[in-house]
Amino acid sequence: MEREIERESSYMTKDSIALIGFMATGKTSIGKALADKLGNNYNFIETDQFIIEDAKKSIPEIFSEDGEISFREYEIAACKKASKLNNVVISCGGGVVLNKINIDYLKQNSHIVLLQATAEEIYKRAMKDGQETRPVIDKEDPKAEIEKVLVFRKPFYEAAAEIIIDTTGRDLEEIVEEIIRKTKIRSGD
Repeated sequence: MEREIERESSYMTKDSIALIGFMATGKTSIGKALADKLGNNYNFIETDQFIIEDAKKSIPEIFSEDGEISFREYEIAACKKASKLNNVVISCGGGVVLNKINIDYLKQNSHIVLLQATAEEIYKRAMKDGQETRPVIDKEDPKAEIEKVLVFRKPFYEAAAEIIIDTTGRDLEEIVEEIIRKTKIRSGD
């Protein structure tokens, strides 16, 4: 019950939205549409872009040259940077929930919205996007890899989320409206 009360009071002070979830759940497309709908005083940002700018290399290069620990350190810095911004819609990397400090930073000024989709839907979207943008499909059995990672991350996603929205087979505008309604952030139109 205390958690409910805490969440309710935080709705009054938070002016940003952090979208979390597995790859291909719609964080980028929904995030951009959401920022547009909220109006000119809202910007769309991606934690991955902060990481790329700070590291001065691509995410696959960070993983191959520096390793996952180095990537996760960049990710913490990106979440800290994002937490200091106002009126932003933040698309977070899929693994951001693996370190609680990231969520603690994001929760300072953001409603945490988990976007979910079925493993089948994620697989279809990832295959459509291609190997260059979705490295998980470069596995021997990409569908099995997606299912395995989803099962592992599910408790992390759910523990971090204030709002959970399934994007499977849903219209982008309908999802955006639901996020605005549930976060009680006023749109700019």
